[in-house]
Amino acid sequence: MQVRVIISVVLALALNGCTKEREQPVFDLGSLEPDAAGNTAPSTTTARLQTSVAAELPLSDTQDFEDARRGLIASDANLVVMGPDGTPIWNMPAYDFMNAATPPASVNPSLWRQARLNNIHGLFEVTEGVHQLRGYDLANMTLIEGDTGWIVVDPLTAKETATKAMAFAREQLGDKPVSAVIFTHSHVDHFGGILGVLSVEEAAQRKVPIFAPEHFIAEATSENILAGVTMGRRSQFMFGPRLPRNERGHVGSGLGKEPAYGTVGILQPTATITKTPTEVEIDGVKFVFQNAPGSEAPAELTFYLPEKKAFCGAEVVSHTMHNLYTLRGAKVRDALKWSGYIDEIIRLFGEAEVYFGSHHWPIWGNPRIVTFLETQRDTYKFIHDQTLRLALAGYTPREIAERIELPETLRGSFPNRGYYGTLKHNAKAVYQGYFGWYDGNPAHLDPLPPAAAGAKYVELAGGASAVLDSARGAFERGEYRWVAELLNHLVFSDPSNTEAKTLLAETYDQLGYQAESGPWRDVYLTGAFELRHGGPAKGVDLATAIDMLEHAPMERFLDAMAARLDPDKASGKEMTINLMFTDVDASYVLELKNSVLRHYTRDPDPNANVTLRVTKDLYLRMLAGKAGLKDTLFGDDLEVEGSRIDLVAFFRLLDKPDGTFNIVTP
Repeated sequence: MQVRVIISVVLALALNGCTKEREQPVFDLGSLEPDAAGNTAPSTTTARLQTSVAAELPLSDTQDFEDARRGLIASDANLVVMGPDGTPIWNMPAYDFMNAATPPASVNPSLWRQARLNNIHGLFEVTEGVHQLRGYDLANMTLIEGDTGWIVVDPLTAKETATKAMAFAREQLGDKPVSAVIFTHSHVDHFGGILGVLSVEEAAQRKVPIFAPEHFIAEATSENILAGVTMGRRSQFMFGPRLPRNERGHVGSGLGKEPAYGTVGILQPTATITKTPTEVEIDGVKFVFQNAPGSEAPAELTFYLPEKKAFCGAEVVSHTMHNLYTLRGAKVRDALKWSGYIDEIIRLFGEAEVYFGSHHWPIWGNPRIVTFLETQRDTYKFIHDQTLRLALAGYTPREIAERIELPETLRGSFPNRGYYGTLKHNAKAVYQGYFGWYDGNPAHLDPLPPAAAGAKYVELAGGASAVLDSARGAFERGEYRWVAELLNHLVFSDPSNTEAKTLLAETYDQLGYQAESGPWRDVYLTGAFELRHGGPAKGVDLATAIDMLEHAPMERFLDAMAARLDPDKASGKEMTINLMFTDVDASYVLELKNSVLRHYTRDPDPNANVTLRVTKDLYLRMLAGKAGLKDTLFGDDLEVEGSRIDLVAFFRLLDKPDGTFNIVTP
């Protein structure tokens, strides 16, 4: 029998020095039984926390909902997009459970509000000649009407979702060609779907101009090649693709709903934005570009449409505090530089009457836009300055994260809430940017790894039973952060301890339910999921991104090969390989020595052990796993001078990471 509990909490609130009681929203704990995925019910402690969050924020303010619905032309009631294998890669109806305005106790009410706003989807008119498709992917696709066709801004993550969005727009607005493309920055959700709106052949035949910020191609492809496997595995925690879409699972990322895991491509830009301001006329429309490298992305631009007084903030500004450090892993971002770019936006484009971005919904009216820009600017500057102030006083990253607090004028603004990035992690990112990972404490100079430390802590506590007893008591008191720390030691010391894993999963449930940040929620709940069900069967499939990888500099692939060299297998081995690409007139020499693989751009070495002549396309398909290595090397599609056996032996020195490594267990 399922039992549902309704909890109403009355808080004593101190306002202006006076205390008064005010009844707060009623939160439904739902069924007290675990759901089909094993997620447990929210606790009364969690429900009380949700009540306090609801009391702190003006959740009755409907302005954002009015803005998010403004200009709606049409919505696709059955917005489901299928991937190449016939499984859905995008499913907006899966979020219909969020239609209720009152949140369940299993979702932070602030995040519930943000996730409901991101549920509003369809084709919208932003201003005359500017339309947006929202809710077809993590990001928005913007269509700006030119003299001859559509100027497409940020064609989503995947070919499949971009195709669906573009087809829907043409149904509503007329079948016009793509006259230009703008990639605002180098993250995949802003360019990966390009082949869904413009084919390689059409782009070449019609000479469609493609605009992008300086260093776009290098930045768009580098992290996916060098660090993509690890980032992909961590993204499974950050975005929660394995979680159910329900009240105890994934509700949204804060930035949007989620990325579409489909076919990824890219096209080479034909025009690069290198300075601010850059004035360009594109298909009869005047643009003024701002080059903003090292802000939200290593390569990024924003732009202004002076004839429409409309400003596109790309992802430099959005309706959330953004990441200075992202949980999937990436280089930390410069808060001071980021704040400076927003200040420059105010100076250059401060007369704007319309704001729209690569995520979320627009803002209309100059005073509201300026206030929005100023609070975002000052939030990043505040985090930078106050983190540095506390660091100069000797506080460590963890201490700073607990002490720093935005002033009321900033934290009271919904766009500055931590729906995607968070204040705690952004403060740590600022510290890392200046001082690195080490906090100066000698005890942290060379600590034991998690499994070894866990065993010592468990022994010190008197054994597994004592740790479990202590953890159960702390859980009942609602001390979930401490329970997670305790049980993490126990699980890493003994991953077979079912009781520890069960209680840790229940703890992660509560921490996930309480999180205002979409990524924090997904990380906690994915941790709980994997403790209950194990890790994924497969990791990142590079084959889905082959259309993007073919545009990457070959040097990045050679760097990635070097980073996969097993030093034990390579110990004592020396080898020189000539690698010649027959279709791009490029030649490299690979040298193996001292368990290090180096590469050089130079003419072939006449004394090499092996010379391999191959097309770049075939070589990439080999690296991506679309072509079998052994069969290919002994086939007729390439030319080998020297020993093919030696060449096979060389490739066997390289690791083949599949991106399924453990995270919540050793």
